[in-house]
Amino acid sequence: MSNEKTKAILNQTVADLAQASALVHQTHWYMRGRGFLKLHPKMDEYIDDLNEFQDEFAERLITIGGSPLSTLKEFAEASKIKLETATWDKSMDERLEGVLATYKYLAGLFKEGLSVSEADEDAVTVDLYTGALGDVEKTIWMLEAELA
Repeated sequence: MSNEKTKAILNQTVADLAQASALVHQTHWYMRGRGFLKLHPKMDEYIDDLNEFQDEFAERLITIGGSPLSTLKEFAEASKIKLETATWDKSMDERLEGVLATYKYLAGLFKEGLSVSEADEDAVTVDLYTGALGDVEKTIWMLEAELA
């Protein structure tokens, strides 16, 4: 149904969304300071959104005959988002800057996914990347506003 490039970018997306969710979860657990009461529940929203995106992209991959990565080991090995052991020495802003950088990476990945799936004439996958990109760009704007 779809070519291998579309399947590959979808699997990259699945892995990167898993790692992004883990990074935001780490931020959620390790944040302290001014803004905590507002930002702690906001991280829950981000985690839920990332997990929903991951499920949608994995199911699309299955629909077009692919096999999504599905273990923590596979996610860590395939993802371009690298996680570090958390410590308590990062400020709230440093943690949010890490989340922002992750969302900026996802925006670039989703643009690449759009390009690949457009070239493959896979309108459904294009639609998935378009919707996800819009949500990620809004989150980038909000994080940048918080850090301003």
